[in-house]
Amino acid sequence: MDKIKILFVCIHNSARSQMAEAFVNKYYGDKFMAESAGLEPGILNPLVVRSMSETGIDISKNETKDVFTFLKEGRKYDYVITVCDEASGQRCPVFPGAGRKINWSFEDPSDLTGTEEEKLKRIASIRDNIKARVNEFLQTL
Repeated sequence: MDKIKILFVCIHNSARSQMAEAFVNKYYGDKFMAESAGLEPGILNPLVVRSMSETGIDISKNETKDVFTFLKEGRKYDYVITVCDEASGQRCPVFPGAGRKINWSFEDPSDLTGTEEEKLKRIASIRDNIKARVNEFLQTL
């Protein structure tokens, strides 16, 4: 049986979509295959890398990817899930090769202000919310 394919999309592919992809592949890789991409691929957020390492997942070698490259390659997904916050929702890309499109709104870690420790605490909350949403969604399939 083929794995169910999921694409997580956000603006820069530097944080939220990377976390969602990692959780799917780490905990559900036997039934699901996840990828992530962005509208304007940026640089992997080092605080997100650090936060994910706290869960035992190393994303430090991940690269940010361009959603348009995936489009040109003709990739198809059973689900395309955008993880942009409401403020960025207008810019969050739409991927036409999807069986079903879903939007999950999560705060953008790149917009956080404060000290490094304050940012890490907030990122941990975002990370845990993403993990819970992934778990909830995949358990219903």
